[in-house]
Amino acid sequence: GIEFYAINTDSQALVNSQAQHPLQIGEQLTRGLGTGGNPNLGEQAAEESKEVIANALRDSDLVFITAGMGGGTGSGAAPVVAQIAKEAGYLTVGVVTYPFSFEGRKRSLQALEALEKLERSVDTLIVIPNDRLLDIADENMPLQDAFLLADDVLRQGVQGISDIITIPGLVNVDFADVKAVMKNSGTAMLGVGVSSSKNRAQEAAEQATLAPLIGSSIEAATGVVYNITGGKDITLQEVNKVSQIVTSLADPSANIIFGAVVDDRYNGEIHVTIIATGFPQSFQKSLLADPKGARILEAKEKAASLATAAAAQQPAVAVPTWSRRLFS
Repeated sequence: GIEFYAINTDSQALVNSQAQHPLQIGEQLTRGLGTGGNPNLGEQAAEESKEVIANALRDSDLVFITAGMGGGTGSGAAPVVAQIAKEAGYLTVGVVTYPFSFEGRKRSLQALEALEKLERSVDTLIVIPNDRLLDIADENMPLQDAFLLADDVLRQGVQGISDIITIPGLVNVDFADVKAVMKNSGTAMLGVGVSSSKNRAQEAAEQATLAPLIGSSIEAATGVVYNITGGKDITLQEVNKVSQIVTSLADPSANIIFGAVVDDRYNGEIHVTIIATGFPQSFQKSLLADPKGARILEAKEKAASLATAAAAQQPAVAVPTWSRRLFS
């Protein structure tokens, strides 16, 4: 079955968590407090509790790591948890959010650094830029609801994949098939669609493939996993309609895996979740290329370029350890 762990340094936050397994890390380091938005503390806390984390993950087949990038525990601890999971041989999938522009430059830079670390430690990394949620949210949506929307997109992505594997459906998918698409596949893209209209199959499929969270990027994917979930009233024709739309957009040579699940909770609705994998390395940059995100990426690359150029012009002298760390 599926087990949920909430990992945090903040003991009070864990008390309020609804996860079945709250897991406090870095007890000696933070003494039950938060990290103050410092990813270094988050990383150190996870390193301190490596054995506890490894025990929690023991005997897993698939490990999802969900977090909001840009803060302390999420940015710092998530890559450590991912490394533990992947080194143990578990299929490791990161599903994370990238901060809204209004959260500030510092959080954006911390998020970028965390993403670089996380990408090296997972099989598949799904990044949801919060700014793109603005394109699908009502302009009058309260701020708290906007953050809840971001969390719900994370949930739907994880649930879409797990449903394919764990729930017997109209079309059953073997875990080995999912693993073949998602193992060592790098940056991936997530699309979610929901509809209860007369043309619900078409609308849900189009939302999942054409919404701002996925755009036309599915065309460049080498692997696609998608799940169709509906109530007992879902029909074969509707499953076929969704499949036609998805496969028509995907590359003909892409490895496509799909599942169709009946869940009584969704009577009258159809939910479509798409995970597209196997993108080129440049894909993550385009994914985060909202106006502010693009400036941050450019500034980071320019700073690195200037540092390299300056270093090349310096005479060959012994460089102190602290200085070497700045440019390593």
